[in-house]
Formats: sequence, structure tokens, C-alpha cells
Amino acid sequence: MTTWIEISATNLKHNIQTFKKIIGEKTILAPAVKGNAYGHGLEICAKIMIKAGTDFLSVFSVEDLERVRKINTKIPILILGYVKLNELKKAITLNPNFVVWNTETLENLGQIAKEQKKEIFIHLKLETGNHRYGIDPENIDKYLKLFRKYPNLKLAGLASHFANVEDTTDHSYAEQQLQKFTNFCDLIEQKGFKVKLKHLSNSAAATLWKKAHFNLVRTGILNYGLWPSQEVFKTINLKPVMTWKTIISQIREIPENEYIGYGCTYKTTRKTKMAVLPIGYYDGYDRKLSNKGCVLIKGKRAKILGRICMNVTMVDITDIKNVKLEDEAVLLGKQGTDEIPAEEMASWANTINYEITTRINERIRRIVV
Repeated sequence: MTTWIEISATNLKHNIQTFKKIIGEKTILAPAVKGNAYGHGLEICAKIMIKAGTDFLSVFSVEDLERVRKINTKIPILILGYVKLNELKKAITLNPNFVVWNTETLENLGQIAKEQKKEIFIHLKLETGNHRYGIDPENIDKYLKLFRKYPNLKLAGLASHFANVEDTTDHSYAEQQLQKFTNFCDLIEQKGFKVKLKHLSNSAAATLWKKAHFNLVRTGILNYGLWPSQEVFKTINLKPVMTWKTIISQIREIPENEYIGYGCTYKTTRKTKMAVLPIGYYDGYDRKLSNKGCVLIKGKRAKILGRICMNVTMVDITDIKNVKLEDEAVLLGKQGTDEIPAEEMASWANTINYEITTRINERIRRIVV
């Protein structure tokens, strides 16, 4: 094993319990473990979250649902993504709460509920301004008609999603969405449906906007101690959960005026001591970090030299003392007194921290520490 990810159970538990305190006892916490728990490892993180006292989990796909059910058969699970019509029966055996935004899915679920004499719990996804998945107010009667047609379909929740809470300090659009959601929920209840759960808040809204919590909050990237934007950065005390490590697989002396790596994009300006790391873009280490990023070795920053390869990265250790073969290098996380957070790595690659962690290859072993 030449690269691995360490997951801090202590930090993840701290983050979950911090959110539970923020939202209060009467509000359900439904942390998202989609995207392989934002790259942290679905099964590992789900287990820790459940032990930390989470009330619900949120997943995206039937595959995610199956993975959670293998480790816990009882915790309520919200499936946020689309389920193919021919996979609905399979999904039902795993007892999720379905998020639904089209009548075809709802009709099929109704027929299955009738055939199996089984209650199926539905959360309708309401359009409030994000314009991805969603039901427009003028179409809601089509859905409510199906709940009346199939009594075993239970309208358990109403959901929507903010378009822009985290990337701005101007929350006027989010205020409009909040009002639309409130009005939409009122409309549905006026039509005779008493709905238990209402949820709109993502990570940023959970942190910044108590008035948007309703009675269920779907936290995402903040569960893992990562920040959705600079505007939300360190507004509460969270701790990063992931440290990504590799080892040094070769140490070399490169003369001045020599090229390093594919494309000859880096030329040494001095006699350079170089460490070769067995990590590359196949592993999810972004190629855009070439000639920009750093790793930590002996607690000091070692600059990436040349292009990141499929399985190999070269770094400058000229100014770092006592480096030897198989010493650890930290790609993401803390070593000594220095730290490379996902947010900084994302800035080097001109992307977002979500992409940095979720693109890490699932084959890389995640280890609880």
C-alpha cells in the first residue's frame, strides 16, 4: 500500500455532534454520504455518523442505499437521486424514503405499494428557484391526486434546495426561495395533506440560517470539516476528517538546467534534490496541480516539479533535511505544524474542494484513525 487515506473518527463525530447542537433536539439531522461520503468512504463514515447519534442519512443512488443497508438495517435513509422505474421494487426492499419529482415514479411506487400492501414514504421535491429536479406549484395537484389514489403512499416530507446561500453575502435570492418553499408547503397543507417533515437547508443554510432549518437539515460537505465557500469559512468550529498520504519511492539528485517530467514543463534552476511519489491522476490527484501544488514532507512544503503523471508525481526536497526512502508525504491534511487543506488545493487546481475529495479513487484504502 503506497497511498492511503486516514479518516479521523474523533473529528467526524465532533462535526456531527456540533451540528446536532446547532439545529437542536427537535430538528432531524440527515447528513449526506453521497459521492462516497464526499470521497471519505461511505461505509466508514456512515458507521461513525450513526454512532455519533445522527437521526437519518441521505444518499444519492440505489447503490449508495445498498451499501448503507449492509452496515445498518434500521436507520431511516433519504434517497435524493433518481431511481430507474425498473429498480423501484429493489429499492423498496431496502426501506428508503424516496425523494420524488415526477408522476411516473410516483405512479409506479403507488402500484407497488398497492400490490405489496406496503407503506412507502415519499418526499416531494418542490421547485423554488434552483431549477434542477423539482415540481412546479401549478402541477402539484397531479401528485396529490396519486396520494389519494394510492393510500399506501405516505407523503412524509416536502423538500427543496437552495441555489445560492454559500457563495454570497447577499441572501435576497435565498430569501425568495425560503418564502416560495413556505408558501408551497402551506398550499399543500391547505389541500388536506398534513406533512411531517420539511427540509430546505444544506450545509451553508444549516450554519447561517436557523429560520431555514424547518424540522430536517441535510448537511453535506461541512460534515467532513470542509467549507462550502469562503463566505461560510470557519463560521463554526469544525475539524477536517481526511488526511491523504503516500510515501517516497525514490530520491534523486538532478543537475541544474535539466527538465523534469512529460512535456519538459519544468527546468531546474539549481542542483535539485527530488523525491518521486507513487501517486498520480489515476488516483484522483488532480493534474492541474502540476508545477503549482505542494505536498508536506517532514512538516515542510515540497513543490511539485513538472507534470503530474498517471501514477507518479515529482517534488522538490532540496531544502528539506534528513529525507529518506519510504518517508511519508501528506498530499492533503496536516503534518507537523503545517497543513494543506482541500480549499487550498482546490485554489491551485482552479476548482472547488468538493471536486478535490470526491474524485479521489475509491480503490484507495480508507483507514479509521
